[in-house]
Amino acid sequence: MIIGLDVGGTHTDVVLIGDGCIRRQVKVVTDPSNLFESVWAGLDEALRGVEHGRLRRIVLSTTLTTNCLVERKFAEPGVIVVSGPGMDAEHFRTGPFYSVVSGSIDHRGREVQTIDGAEVELVASRLKSEGIRQVAVVGKFSVRNPIHELRVREILGDDFDYVVLGHRLSGSLNFPRRIATAYLNAAVYPTHSRFYEAVRSSLRQKGLDIPIHLLKADGGTMSLDASLDNPGQTMLSGPAASVMGALPFASEREETLVLDIGGTTTDMAVLIQRAPLLDPLGIELGGTKTLIRALKTRSIGLGGDSAVRVENSRIVIGPHRDGPAMAYGGGAPTPTDALFVLGKMEGGDVEAARRGILSIAGSMGLGGEEAASLIFDTACRIILDEAAQMIADINSRPVYTVHELMEGHQVRPSEILVLGGPAPHFGLRLAALTDFDVHVVPRWQVANAIGAALARTTSEVAVFADTERGLCIAPEEDYRQAVPRDFERRRALDVARRLLRERHLREGGTDEDVEMEVVEDSEFSMVRDFYMTGRNIRIKVQVKPGLIPEYRAVAEALFKGCTVPGGDEVSRS
Repeated sequence: MIIGLDVGGTHTDVVLIGDGCIRRQVKVVTDPSNLFESVWAGLDEALRGVEHGRLRRIVLSTTLTTNCLVERKFAEPGVIVVSGPGMDAEHFRTGPFYSVVSGSIDHRGREVQTIDGAEVELVASRLKSEGIRQVAVVGKFSVRNPIHELRVREILGDDFDYVVLGHRLSGSLNFPRRIATAYLNAAVYPTHSRFYEAVRSSLRQKGLDIPIHLLKADGGTMSLDASLDNPGQTMLSGPAASVMGALPFASEREETLVLDIGGTTTDMAVLIQRAPLLDPLGIELGGTKTLIRALKTRSIGLGGDSAVRVENSRIVIGPHRDGPAMAYGGGAPTPTDALFVLGKMEGGDVEAARRGILSIAGSMGLGGEEAASLIFDTACRIILDEAAQMIADINSRPVYTVHELMEGHQVRPSEILVLGGPAPHFGLRLAALTDFDVHVVPRWQVANAIGAALARTTSEVAVFADTERGLCIAPEEDYRQAVPRDFERRRALDVARRLLRERHLREGGTDEDVEMEVVEDSEFSMVRDFYMTGRNIRIKVQVKPGLIPEYRAVAEALFKGCTVPGGDEVSRS
């Protein structure tokens, strides 16, 4: 059996999957001030009466690290940069505890200027005096030779709780993005570490000693233990869960627009014949560009519980949320209240919803149902307009799927898959407003939790070889090996595949789901005085995002409307 859990801005959804079916689904209200309690409340309910020995793994998708950064609820970490000549590293300053120290590595990985140990010790002393506990260390060409980052780490010693080295986060050469990536990892580490300890200790108290995984932004998973080294990977896992939850139901021939309409946001993405799009460089969060590998998604501040108001005689929805809908005790009218007034929802306080919608209707000279229809149509049209803008943005650049670069391809979705709490209602209206084929994903209320549960572990490894220097390195894997002058691309590929398999297993994957793909394979000769002096080889391999093999049985059961004796649905406030 597998547990999948997704923490949304409004609800935390949990599914228990076993015997090819959803045996239990749970929905609890998310407490943004205490996300761990929301996680544990959902898990506790989902695991009620379950034989722990039957559980294979738990996968969590949380907003914890994303919220930490967006709300800037973190203590500033220290950042030590070894930039060398060229661009001024001050242009990439992250905060008040940012220091640039001497030392230089060239683009081939050769040391030009050594580290000044006394200078680093002075910076370390200053950080300690300021109470800094987390430090990011980044060298410009550390992915070609990490010697300077390693030397700084050695000087820092054991005086800090967490020291992250830029070359261990990405094998890409983008120096500004690597600084930002290391900074964000150091910034969220304390929050993530507390969450890690709370989850681990609580599960042990319940007698649960099973693999715990976290969903990453690229739609894959990593073990909870591995996440301590790279907590930034868990950012934007919510939109990734939406994509993975829709994946089994997308067309194998057409292009699909995925819309996950929640209470706080709508997450959207595009699939090309069931292949998610990939952001080739990495996450951009709050204007900060990183090297954190991610699916190409977009989130907008519009959901079922978004606050509705009138500005200049026009309906405005979101981006903020003032609590639940008035039908559920909230204080501001929402699209959910509009659905109650239109008779499309039940189980809440219809009169409270009507009062909220009438407050909007009165200021516009409309009747209650007329205003409710306008609010709902406005929400649908905003979602469609934002989706059209996302598609235009995708088409303005080369299109990357998780498999390949599709140079010159223009994305033209022909179907929409809708999931999330109000999915059936939005699906019907979106179908009337567009020419798309619109389908509601089975188990739409918890499809994102299903996606998290069924996502497989993903991994990526980059290998760089310079035969003139006689060196082969994989910076993220801390691999460095002398090689002969006749070292060939084929041997570099063998190294990459071996390292990828080792990393995949280390991060929680299995031999069964190690499906390797080569995503970069380049080689060029280095020539001096008309003679070839060596080869420059770069290989990047991955285990691509996808679903574990059991998804086929689960998807088939969902399509058939699987019912399980004793299976149940739980909703708690």
